[in-house]
Amino acid sequence: MLLVIDAGNTNLVFALYDGQDQKGQWRCKTDHQKTADEYFVWLNQLMELEGFSAANVKGVSIGSVVPAANYALRKLSEKFFNSQPVFYGDEGLDLGVEVKIDRPSEAGADRIINTLEAHKTYGGPLVVVDFGTATTFDVVDADGAYRGGMISPGISPALEGLYITGARLPNVPILKPGRVIGTNTVGCIQSGIFWGYIGLIEGSLKRIEAEAKEQEIFPKRSRMKVIATGGIAPLFDEVTDVFDEIDPDLTLRGLVRIYEQNN
Repeated sequence: MLLVIDAGNTNLVFALYDGQDQKGQWRCKTDHQKTADEYFVWLNQLMELEGFSAANVKGVSIGSVVPAANYALRKLSEKFFNSQPVFYGDEGLDLGVEVKIDRPSEAGADRIINTLEAHKTYGGPLVVVDFGTATTFDVVDADGAYRGGMISPGISPALEGLYITGARLPNVPILKPGRVIGTNTVGCIQSGIFWGYIGLIEGSLKRIEAEAKEQEIFPKRSRMKVIATGGIAPLFDEVTDVFDEIDPDLTLRGLVRIYEQNN
């Protein structure tokens, strides 16, 4: 089986794949101080609870936007899974994605992995909306090239910012409020975050499509598909009609595809 690791700014996600079938998924907070040994003790216990062991892992694929975590993740692969990982960013990797932005090296691993998997799965042109530490919009043309996008603050950091900077504002959980008009402080915050982000998403996508067609990034008569991913993407299901698909595991499957392309 293949162990894929998606290292984000907030969470590390580990998943086991047998071909295209996901067999298990585990996540922990991203901790720059954690060693390979610590990651393995935690991960191995969780794997064993579901009937897996390190011996089941025959390869490792890693995508990371956290440089400080890369050494420990590489050592985890080499020391405990006896595998040289396919690591996004290593020289010579076949990604199959043309990056058409001002500085291609600045494109985050998650954004290019999402571009690859979304185009292979759904075709193009399309936009991937990824709900993570940041809410990102990634524009993918009909040929599968990455053309840029937007980066907005993520929902969790936005809520945390309100709590930290607002002297009398409570820390509230993320949820889907039943109405827009809140009648107490908690309700007002939850409504403002949730429905405010719906407005951000819908308005941004409308402007992205108009500009992409004006600049001939998308054919003028084409229909732009929109794919939502990230851990909290399902929260926005059935409250807006802008998403063609809610695909929380898009990045993980992209790491599987990159591994297969390079083996």
